[in-house]
Amino acid sequence: MKISLIIPCHNEEKAIPFLYEELDKVSKELSKYEMEFLFVNDGSTDGTIEILRELAAKDVRIHYYSFSRNFGKEAAMYAGFCNAAGDYVAVMDADLQDPPSLLPEMVRILEEEDYDSVATRRVSRAGEPPIRSFFARQFYKLINKISDVDIVDGARDYRLMKRSMVDAVVQLQEYNRFSKGIFGWVGFKTCWLPYENTKRVAGETNWSFWKLFKYAMDGIVNFSQVPLTIASYCGVFLTFVSFIAILFVVIRKLIFGDPVAGWASLVCIITFLGGVQLFCIGIMGQYISKTYLETKKRPHYIISESNDEDVTAVH
Repeated sequence: MKISLIIPCHNEEKAIPFLYEELDKVSKELSKYEMEFLFVNDGSTDGTIEILRELAAKDVRIHYYSFSRNFGKEAAMYAGFCNAAGDYVAVMDADLQDPPSLLPEMVRILEEEDYDSVATRRVSRAGEPPIRSFFARQFYKLINKISDVDIVDGARDYRLMKRSMVDAVVQLQEYNRFSKGIFGWVGFKTCWLPYENTKRVAGETNWSFWKLFKYAMDGIVNFSQVPLTIASYCGVFLTFVSFIAILFVVIRKLIFGDPVAGWASLVCIITFLGGVQLFCIGIMGQYISKTYLETKKRPHYIISESNDEDVTAVH
């Protein structure tokens, strides 16, 4: 049996040595399994690639894939899935916020219980800014209500999957990827493993509030048509209200001879309707832009350097 560990890296030169030490310890606990570590360098601008070259030179279990530029974490994960050869495949962050020490328990669950995947979820957000925690919780509540996929609050990308589930994920070749949604969409039986939040071992996070917001919007657009439905309902409702308003103005003029006075109210109404129209057009624009990117059929990633001879360099 072989276990593949996929580790996306973006400017993680300080964290990778600590991660490697932990992975080496865990691999000794899982000594009956063959291990491979797939590091995906996602266009780092620090010394990440140099660290990976050094580690690969002394440990044959390490395979590194360096992108030609920053394609994003989703592309890095997908590159790992495309090149992983293990019977079990796991994804984890390089900053040790996804504790490698959980792997033995995750393997045990897949071996002894009837599950296809073991996914992790944080039961606390200690150390995280309160405003980020609040919006994260609201996002999970919202997306579970408006989409068909089930995404557990606090879910991480850190999970261990059987080969059958990995193959299903790879078959979904959409350019606009949202892995938490994809994992839920493909189905399979998943065991959720809770753990306490841990801080980064070194370095700084690459996820600003704005990047997280954009990522959340991608998740909503990729896995729900509810925003389009809301836009349609807004149009129907405002058309109905406008029709009633026209009748009111006409009747008021015919019966009471009282013209509608005041330009301020008219300006407010026009501004309101214009805002709603732009809002609805913006929603449709998001879906059109996603469709546009999908029709281009551009590769998810381009690998410029690797120590793996069998690498899928472009996909």
